Parts: sequence; structure tokens; C-alpha cells
Amino acid sequence: MRNFAFILPMCLLLTSFARGQKPSDSSLTSVNLMPMPAHIERGSGTLAVDGSFSVALNGYSEDRLRRAVQRFGADLSKRTGVTFLNLNSDPSKAKLIVQTAAASKEVQDVTEDESYTLEITTSGAKLSAPNSLGSLHGLETFLQLVENSSSGFVVPAVTIHDSPRFVWRGLLIDVGRHFMPIPVLQRNLDGMAAVKMNVLHLHLSDYQGFRIESKKFPKLHELGSDGMYYTQAEIKDLLAYARDRGIRIVPEFDMPGHSTSWFVGYPDLASSPGPYSIERKFGVLDPAMDPTRDSVYEFLDTFIGEMAKLFTDAYFHIGGDEVNGKQWDANPKIQEFKRTHNINSNQELQAFFTARVQKIVAKHGKIMVGWDEILTPGIPQNIVIHSWRGPESLAAAAKQGYKGLLSNGYYIDLMFPASNHYAVDPMSGPAANLTPEEKQRILGGEAAMWSEYASPENIDSRIWPRTAAIAERLWSPQEIRDVNSMYARLSQISWRLDTLGLTHNSSYIPMLQRIANTQDVSALRVLADVLEPTKEYSREEFAKVPPTTLDPLNRLVDAVRPESEVARRFATQVDAFTSSQCKDDAAKNQIRSSLVHWQANDARLQPLLSSNQLLQEASSLSQSLATVSATGLQALDLIEKNQKPASDWKAQQIGVLDQAKKPTSAQLLLMIVGPVQKLTETAAGGGACAAP
Repeated sequence: MRNFAFILPMCLLLTSFARGQKPSDSSLTSVNLMPMPAHIERGSGTLAVDGSFSVALNGYSEDRLRRAVQRFGADLSKRTGVTFLNLNSDPSKAKLIVQTAAASKEVQDVTEDESYTLEITTSGAKLSAPNSLGSLHGLETFLQLVENSSSGFVVPAVTIHDSPRFVWRGLLIDVGRHFMPIPVLQRNLDGMAAVKMNVLHLHLSDYQGFRIESKKFPKLHELGSDGMYYTQAEIKDLLAYARDRGIRIVPEFDMPGHSTSWFVGYPDLASSPGPYSIERKFGVLDPAMDPTRDSVYEFLDTFIGEMAKLFTDAYFHIGGDEVNGKQWDANPKIQEFKRTHNINSNQELQAFFTARVQKIVAKHGKIMVGWDEILTPGIPQNIVIHSWRGPESLAAAAKQGYKGLLSNGYYIDLMFPASNHYAVDPMSGPAANLTPEEKQRILGGEAAMWSEYASPENIDSRIWPRTAAIAERLWSPQEIRDVNSMYARLSQISWRLDTLGLTHNSSYIPMLQRIANTQDVSALRVLADVLEPTKEYSREEFAKVPPTTLDPLNRLVDAVRPESEVARRFATQVDAFTSSQCKDDAAKNQIRSSLVHWQANDARLQPLLSSNQLLQEASSLSQSLATVSATGLQALDLIEKNQKPASDWKAQQIGVLDQAKKPTSAQLLLMIVGPVQKLTETAAGGGACAAP
């Protein structure tokens, strides 16, 4: 699931499964909601959110709803500065009535109705839902609607009828490669709830770590975790925390591969003799469980039984990916087993393993989930295929009767922009041609945060705000796809996520200050703001030494954002300028101001870069920023003066820009090169603004 060719589907957004009237792209600028509701109508006027604002629960009530209202009030107070004292008032006097018809299930599952209706007028608001899940979602929508006005804080008069397009809207967090403490998971659960995601998938074991306490097999966590693991008591508290926010937690224990951390304490599980130690490097490694020994399945039966009691969700993820088979090929007993049982390949041997594990998972009352590799002939159809390979394998599984999830295209660790992920749809490509019955088998998808280069300090910036765009793709009608609107609303949800305690913005300056060893990082930030980490798995390619789990993740590449907002805005300004036949003076002035600022920054920054060991690798990037900016200013001057450049000017400048595009050992990309190249080509006669 880690090493694939990342190919975005070209056939996108073809059909819709949301009910009712859909909001049009043109209506999206009128409300700052993410995800966009299935149906929204604007009314007239606003409802004041002031000291008289009160909330009442009506109909069914429970402690979870009351706690949700308390959180709602606390969030509202932080936003408005108003202390809300009447959060559980008399329904006849309340400004917001939460009308819940019935309880949700004791153990949340994919069949539950998550819909709600929110009606806001100038005199009051009513939130109606068939169960508490819908009420939780509706409260989040109300919070997003709060805005400041000349008369104080208000919410607009609207009528919203909303329900999710997909029942499974998840975020995978890999805590196996790098451990993430409970507070990190809690604040990300808060972020998930804000954008109506409903599944936290915890990748709890891998080559590099086993992250949960096992009372049946204590050597798993004692020897396989470097002392960094969750106690069962902590997991129970986390499950309760998630349930309060309408989120399920699905555990993943990867097997038979990705399993070295199991073998540190229990080497007899492995296909080759030990001793084993926790892996520090990344990639697809050789260790794998022995699928031929009954003792392995007896161990798994006991372990899965223990975890099935701890994790209440109906689904249990076994991984099942990327077994290279080298240990199996080198083991004479395994080869003899294959011959005796007429098993002709390692794929068939893994299918044998998967079938036996599936029976164990089912025995303990769970539904097995696994990556694409578990889809083998004869496997029961009640399992779920989690596709890292793409829409083709997802559609193929649906045609064969299997439920499925999509993560291909949602790998947020690959550092692609939000627009890339927003363009990926579980119902695109081959899935668009499925029958209605087959389409029902596609449950949804998950953003995947693999943690080779994530720490508790920077993981939020790798998840947010881009994951909110994925959340919208999985919740909102398929027709909602305007990228400019998405980015406008994404900027709003980003700072609102800050107020929940997420650190995707707040950690940025402290990280730069620590790297620079100085408080004044203004010049460093100018550079960092237009950089992005290299994409896909190229960070390994440009590394001076192979990365490991012991790397401190304290370089500039670990601090810069996956998507440069500054560079994206600059590209938008260049597009506006060139598309106006170079007559948009406002855009031109903004472009010139940025280029002048960037060109001058290198002189300010070089003294810091040359004296700081951590930052020396960025010296050439700072120089490139100045050089590229100079090229942009030359192009802008030529356009303004309506002058034709020398015959070799374009070739010289393109050579400079091509050099600036190349990643360096700093593993960073200068993101203004593309827009400057567009200006250069325009000045050289390749655009609509060229002189005759």
C-alpha cells in the first residue's frame, strides 16, 4: 500500500447519490461551509448570536448530546467572546432547539442515518435529526455558519437538508512507524468531527513498532514498541472520546507482512529464525509470518480475540499488503508445505493465510478489512477491500460482490495539493459504470497519513487543512467540484480548526525558530512560504543517507507546508494577469511586489543560512528564489514596455528556470517557478500579451 504509481483518475465526478436539490457551484461563495450540504437555501436576514442565545434539547436526549452541547457552547464562546449560560434551557424559550428523534446504536455502524435538517430564521433555529449522529453533524454546521457583522456575531438565515454521500469517511493515521501520543489523536478527532468524518483508522503495527498493550502477549508491546504504546485503558478512553464525536475507531494489525515488531518478542511467529529487532529503515522488507504453522494461527486467535473485545467497532483491519515472499522462498519447510498442499505461488500461500485469518476474525464477531491483496478466490463476500491500487481494483471488487473503500488518491503523506485529492472520486473511472447495486458496495474512502516523515509536532500540518477537501468529496454531492470555491472555503475551515487545538498553523513559526535558533525568522519564512516538500516517494531519492525512524525530523523540509498557499496565490495572480491580456493592473502590481520582495530576501537570509548547520542546505534555494524573481521582473518589464526580448533571452531564462525546478538534497521544491515561466513565455511572444 506504500509503493504505488500515483495516478489520478481522469474520469471524474460523473454521478450523484445525494438526495434533493444540490447547491450549485455559483452558490458556494455565499456560505463558508465545508463540507457543503446536500441541499441549502438562503433565507433573508440573520439570527443574532449574543448573550441571549440559548440551546435546548428536545425529544430524545442522552449524555453524549448534552456533552456535545457543552462543547458547542465552549466553541461558540471562544469564537464570540460571549459566555453562554443557557445551553440546556426551556425549549419554549431557546434560540436553538435540537430535536433528536431517537438514540443511535450503542456501537456505531455504517448502516446508521447521519442526516439532519437545520432551519435558521431571524427569530430562532431548529436542528432536527433522526438520531444523535445527525444532531452532532448539525451542531458542527451551525458553528461553521457563525460570522462577524457590523451588529455582532450572527448566523445567516438558511434551510439545510443534509446527509452524507458515503457512509465511510475516514482518516488513517499510521502510529506504527512514528508513535503519536493520545493528545495528538484527540485533537485530530476534533478536527475530523468538524468536517463530518466518521472513521479513525489506526495503523497500530508495522516493521517499526507495535503500539498497543497486549495482556495476553505482553512482549508485543514491551519489546516491540521502544516503550511507546497505548495502554488498553487509554484506548478505552479514546474510544469514548471518539464516540462522543460520532466517530468509529477501526484498528489495523498488519499481517503477514509489515510484521517485524511482532517478532521481536515472539520470533516463532516468523518465517525465518530470529533474533529480530525493531526496524529503523523504511520500505518493503523481508520479514513475514509463517503461514504454514498451526501455532501462528493459535497465537492470532488469542490476540485477535483480545483486541476484538477492546475495540468495539464491527470492522477489524488485517493489512495483508506487500509481502515480498523472500522469507517464504528461503524456508524449506514452507516450500514443502506448498508442494504438499498444491500451492503453486506465494500469492496462493497468502490466500491460504488470509482465509484462515478471516475465519478467526469472524469467530470473534468482526468483519475483516484488508488491502487489495486479500481479494482472492473463495474469500467470503462479507469482507471489505481497502484499495490502495486505485479505482480499477475498487470497481473489480464491487463487481465480484465485495464492499470496498478507496485510499488511492487520498495519500496525504505524498504532499500533493488539496486540488489533486479533491479531484479523486470513489465513483470515478470504472466505478462510474457499475450497476446501482454494485455502487452500493463502495462504502467510501479514507485519507491516509503514513508517518515516515511525521512527528507529533508536524503531523497536523500534513493532515490539515487538505483533508477537509477529502472530507467534502466523501460527504457532499458529486457535482460540488469548483476548485476556487473549495480553496476559498478551505482557508476558512483552516483557521477554525486552529481554534480546536490543531497545530497545522500554530506549529509553523516555532519550528522555524527552533531550526534557525533565533526568534527573528522573518527572512526564513519568506523562503519557507514558497517551498514545498518533494512529492510522492522522491524524498528518499534525494536523501543524502537513507532515512530512518531515528531521524529527528527537524529540518526545513519537515517544517514547510505540503502546499504553499503563497505560491498558489501568486500563480492565481499570474493567471489573472495573462488571461486579461496583461491589462489587469491590480494583478500586475501584486506580482511585481512579490517578485521584488523575493529577489531582495536572499541578501537578508544568507547570513543566517551560512551560519546554521541545519539551514545550509537551503542556501541554493534562497539564491534560486532571487534568481527566479529577477527573471520574473525582467519578463514583467518587457510586457509593460511592450518590448520584444533578444532572440536568445527566452532560452537563457528557461534554462535558469529548469535548473530552479530541480529538487536538491534539501528535498524541497521552489513553487513559484511555474508561474514565472508563464510570465517568461508570455514576454517572449508565447502568450496573448506578446508584442506583435
